[in-house]
Amino acid sequence: MSAPLPSRPNLDHLRRQAKALLAAWKSGDHEATQEFITHLPAANGLSLAAARRATFKLADAQSVVARRSGFASWKALTRHVEALRDLEGEWRFDALEVDGQEIPAVAIARSRMLFDGDRFRMESPEGNYDGTFVIDTTTTPMRLDITFVEGPEAGNTAAAIWTRDGDALVICLGLVGSTRPTAFVTSPGSGHALERLTRVSAARPEHVDGGTAPPPRPQVDAPPADPSRFDGPITPMLQRLEGEWAAVRLVTRGEPVREEWLPYGSRVGKGNTVKVTFGGQVMLHAKIALDETTTPVAVDYLHLAGAQKGNVSLGVMAWDGEEVTFLMAPPGEPRPTAVAEPTARQTFSRWRRKG
Repeated sequence: MSAPLPSRPNLDHLRRQAKALLAAWKSGDHEATQEFITHLPAANGLSLAAARRATFKLADAQSVVARRSGFASWKALTRHVEALRDLEGEWRFDALEVDGQEIPAVAIARSRMLFDGDRFRMESPEGNYDGTFVIDTTTTPMRLDITFVEGPEAGNTAAAIWTRDGDALVICLGLVGSTRPTAFVTSPGSGHALERLTRVSAARPEHVDGGTAPPPRPQVDAPPADPSRFDGPITPMLQRLEGEWAAVRLVTRGEPVREEWLPYGSRVGKGNTVKVTFGGQVMLHAKIALDETTTPVAVDYLHLAGAQKGNVSLGVMAWDGEEVTFLMAPPGEPRPTAVAEPTARQTFSRWRRKG
């Protein structure tokens, strides 16, 4: 049988497991003997009687503990556990680069990363990101697979590489929807982010539990999205929405984004696609369709990435001089009737063209 590691594995506990397994085998315990047959390559295919006559040692029992936990060897298991413990604590951001562009220091000054076992929390002005991760220390560079459980990226995953030298930690990750990087660099359009961090404390952080997954949304009886209707002609209004826009106001999940964080938000329109980023994090990537015959103008987003990929959000938009405001409902919910203050589940954004 398999025995997955706990979220905060302990090497002393694993060593005691191996000693207890060996002692149980020596006493003739049936289940312990079967563990050796199942997980130890040298014992595969042995009968119970033959396995009881074998000369298993502590190293064999350790191998069984490692293999039933999904590791090729005791050495690989211990390296994994030690790496988790080496990451434990609080880390501050020294530098952040996204798609080849350095994020200003003021934008990351209040961000930090907390690790506890295989759980993490990244705290930043635009929100907290909670989740779990899996490390692979057998590859070069070492790999990191991230699952976001709570926060702006809840339900999404990201693939990364990482390296650590003492109190210096470097992580290069593919932003949601991007591939795993192969080197610790980013370039324009790569979809990669390079994070450089320094340890602040090695103490176990409090309240890092990986987050709480939101309850599944009820099924909505809605017709499936028709992607073809998002590939219509580029109208004059879509052309007007092209280019890069700066955030004037943003409210999500009932909370306004802090004013000092707004300068690091960007909305980029190109043809019938739109991408919104904040501090290097992609908040929205979608195709857009407009119904300019309505007042206010009706807006449909076909999500291209993230937990809502393939779903459609309905909203409205309005112009105020050279500024444009959007009010969008989450997928499956009705279109707002006016550009007004958002409910807790709607997203309000106001933009001004850059330059």
